[in-house]
Amino acid sequence: MNIAIDASRTTRRQRTGTENYALQLLRHLAALENLHHYTLYFRDEPPRDLFPSHPNWTQRVIPWRRMWTHLRFAEELWRTRPDVTFVPAHTLPRHFPGKAVVTIHDLGYLHFPDAHPLKERRYLDWSTAFSARRATLVLADSQATQADLVKHYQIPAEKIRVVYPGVDDSLRPVTDPQQLAHVRAKYGLNERYLFFLGTLQPRKNIERLVKAYARWWLRSNTTDVQLVLSGNAGWLYQEAWTANIEGVHLTGYVADEDVAALYSGAIALVFPSLYEGFGFPVLEAMRCGTPVICSNTSSLPELVGDAALLVDPTSTDDIATAIGRLVKDDALRQDLITKGYQQAAQFTWQRTAEQTLAVLEEALALS
Repeated sequence: MNIAIDASRTTRRQRTGTENYALQLLRHLAALENLHHYTLYFRDEPPRDLFPSHPNWTQRVIPWRRMWTHLRFAEELWRTRPDVTFVPAHTLPRHFPGKAVVTIHDLGYLHFPDAHPLKERRYLDWSTAFSARRATLVLADSQATQADLVKHYQIPAEKIRVVYPGVDDSLRPVTDPQQLAHVRAKYGLNERYLFFLGTLQPRKNIERLVKAYARWWLRSNTTDVQLVLSGNAGWLYQEAWTANIEGVHLTGYVADEDVAALYSGAIALVFPSLYEGFGFPVLEAMRCGTPVICSNTSSLPELVGDAALLVDPTSTDDIATAIGRLVKDDALRQDLITKGYQQAAQFTWQRTAEQTLAVLEEALALS
């Protein structure tokens, strides 16, 4: 079959979870043996080495400044009329022909509307509801997202396929002391630190995380453990969240090649997000041998199983207590590291690609 894919997210230099999902999934789809023909559509010129060359893969750049999905991409779909259109990031074009599969990553904007600007929230609400209804089949990153689609938009459960994303195959524990020291020096870190990775925005619960760290810091009288917040500032970010809090260090966006070392050198990943359709950092940390503290809500419990300390993300005291436990208890840390390796090993991009291809083939077969 001829499959049209919106690959526009893959060309962003500073990728977050959704962009990384699109890039890794398409790379692993390309590695699968099949006779289908794929056309990848880009808004920007992709780097030459972004995807491996493949005789069944065609890349088309269709530049357009605004409304690319609904105008330019849709125009190409009307012109070429593929058997199936696949969009790995929420939004199908408003008008286009034929069958489609779309990935819905999360509905966090419905759970925490104040964590999103009004205009952004309204567009997410419309585009997600429309895409899920228009699609032939829907991919959901987790059972939590599937349940949200059924509850909030009345999407039939039998139309949704839960396909878990994978974890970057290149992530491994970094044990070389010189490499760890180099990365710490590059970002100005102490030898001991707690780590957060993600866009700094209200949904990530940054303000409460910083308050929890400060509370633990005062109780423990431990002054050599930093709280390192890595990631760009997102919408509704407030500098007041971290102002005048001793021990908090912001790195900004971190390079891909440094991520494994930053995870590996941390005492723990602290990820008390208010809502996640799929929390990549918790599994990435586990692959790097880093214990995890994360929320007991949304998709995170189904991802981590018993391999993390679960906390109430609305309780500053609960987060602070978990920090104290992991800083002090080496036996607990080692137990979580061992369990984390086993848990993260279940999430591979090859499996994700195989299951996604099966859904694309299923969509074509539906009448």
